[in-house]
Amino acid sequence: MERIQDLCSKEVIDIFDGKRLGCVGDCEVDILSGRLTAIIVPGGGFGLWKNDDYIIPWCNIKKIGEDIILVDTHAKFVNGAVIV
Repeated sequence: MERIQDLCSKEVIDIFDGKRLGCVGDCEVDILSGRLTAIIVPGGGFGLWKNDDYIIPWCNIKKIGEDIILVDTHAKFVNGAVIV
């Protein structure tokens, strides 16, 4: 079991293209169920040129390791099934 604070120190990498997205900055939680629904990785840039944040649904997280989180940002999920 991981704490949200522990997730924030991990780097997020997209397995589709190997791109480093950054470190977890925040999380979305479903208040009613108490479950984590997504991780948020802040976009790069500064001021007016700031990029959008990456909001990665929990179902797109493939593996959580000691130092990194592997995600697939290109997978599409509909009712729990992967659409390719």
